[in-house]
Amino acid sequence: MSDQPWKTDDWFSSAWNYNDQVTRDLNFPESIRIHDVSLRDGEQQTAIAYTYDDKIRIAEALAEAGIHRIEAGLPAVSKDDFRAIEAIVKRNLGPDIYSFCRCMKADIDASVDCGVKGLIMEVPASPHLIEYGYKWPLQKAIDLSVEATAYAHERGLEVVFFPIDFSRSEIDWVLDLINTVATDGHMDALVLVDTFGVVSPHAMKFFVRHVRSRFPGTRLETHFHQDFSLGVANTLLALAEGAEVVHSTVLGIGERAGNAPTEDIVMALLTMYGIDVGIRTEKFYSLAKLVQELSNVDVPSNRSIVGDRLFQVESGIIANWFYNCGLEHQTELFPFRPEVVGQPEAEVVLGKGSGIDSVNIWLSRIGAQATEEEATEILLQVKATGLQTKKLLTEEQFREIVARTVSRAA
Repeated sequence: MSDQPWKTDDWFSSAWNYNDQVTRDLNFPESIRIHDVSLRDGEQQTAIAYTYDDKIRIAEALAEAGIHRIEAGLPAVSKDDFRAIEAIVKRNLGPDIYSFCRCMKADIDASVDCGVKGLIMEVPASPHLIEYGYKWPLQKAIDLSVEATAYAHERGLEVVFFPIDFSRSEIDWVLDLINTVATDGHMDALVLVDTFGVVSPHAMKFFVRHVRSRFPGTRLETHFHQDFSLGVANTLLALAEGAEVVHSTVLGIGERAGNAPTEDIVMALLTMYGIDVGIRTEKFYSLAKLVQELSNVDVPSNRSIVGDRLFQVESGIIANWFYNCGLEHQTELFPFRPEVVGQPEAEVVLGKGSGIDSVNIWLSRIGAQATEEEATEILLQVKATGLQTKKLLTEEQFREIVARTVSRAA
């Protein structure tokens, strides 16, 4: 690792992240893998519906970005879903392909027929959800889990056990349930599931350590939701306690408030912890645009990592920095360079918040000259136009202002 991993040619985070007092208790695994669930949990977001072709295109883009594992869906949902999962497997894109499964032999058989490597097997894991949501006796959840995991193992699939509502259950009760499944059925890995995004960062260490104490040799995976926007932070904390696989989605799409976003987690690991998980981050912007288009979702322009206006500078103060620093020292203005995540080059834009340096940059851009007084008058008109339209100015609008101002002054 570099002597200054927080400051490279591509990013500038904080040296505090690497202070010995901060890092001495971190226990990141040697290898961290990204398990993308955009095609399953992502599609559960209200009003998202992927066609067969959509699923193939997203899977191909995920593979191009170097995603390690893809959860391609639940084959029992429909014939189209089955066909898409099977096609993704047959394309041999690179990532390991998994399916999502209920504790039902029919789901398992369908997964085998699709050719997936393994399955994420869900089971309700809190007494209240079993009683009120499923209307099952508690023993039924246990019996189904044991029977289904054993059957999946017999059929040659890797079994990743996925306890729904794990984080709202009494912890020793649910760990006893999981132990029964692991002992009497089969479990290759266990997912730490925060279905409703309700675990606080302060409780995450307790959660992971308690589970590890009961299952010391089991691979732990994370699946955290964003109901309180804590999915990314909690994922990082769980990884620092030894969890090895991250369940995440492009743009954080998913049920209700969505899942922990892939791009945020990968970039945080890279810039704040010096951990490169092998993902091609330069593919993030194009991947996000594809998922946005096919999902028909609105993405805020200031969305972290992939927002369209992250690298546009309107504020006069920041434009002054931009003017002084130039492209060579961009990490004085942004935590990472736009090209690191495939974003367009940073630029100064014009609006109500612009300053005199913004005007001078744009005058140079269009090959025009103005006196100091003219530039000030141009700035006033730029600000007025930005306020009136509540939009950024186009080049045509700026040229018109310059033409009016300079000709009038002459």
